[in-house]
Amino acid sequence: MKLESPKTTINKSAQEAYDFLSDVKNFEKLMPENISKFEILEEDKFLFALKGMPEIVLKKMDSIPPNKIVLGAAGGKLDFSLTANITEIETSKSEVALVFEGEFNAMMAMMIKGPINKFIETLVGNMPAKV
Repeated sequence: MKLESPKTTINKSAQEAYDFLSDVKNFEKLMPENISKFEILEEDKFLFALKGMPEIVLKKMDSIPPNKIVLGAAGGKLDFSLTANITEIETSKSEVALVFEGEFNAMMAMMIKGPINKFIETLVGNMPAKV
């Protein structure tokens, strides 16, 4: 299953956007309002939970400065990645899009597609004001 967020434009360079998203603490600022838990586990690993959903642990797995950051599931039963693709438009303007990819059975995919789509859209939607 692959889900892509709409692209959002932020008034920061690609490097500034990359630096912001590289620091996992900053993901708390991007989370939806229905977040029930956010905890830094390690320098590159955090846990979060949304109301009514299980806790999810994400770890920074890979990065290509200043254009790409890949977070992956760290533990739990689901294997997936969340990739931030950053494209510089001008010196102080860039676009960010999130891509969620994971292998799920058909039933699981059907259940999580809506909430995951809404989640990644909220993350990118919060970026212009927070990054």
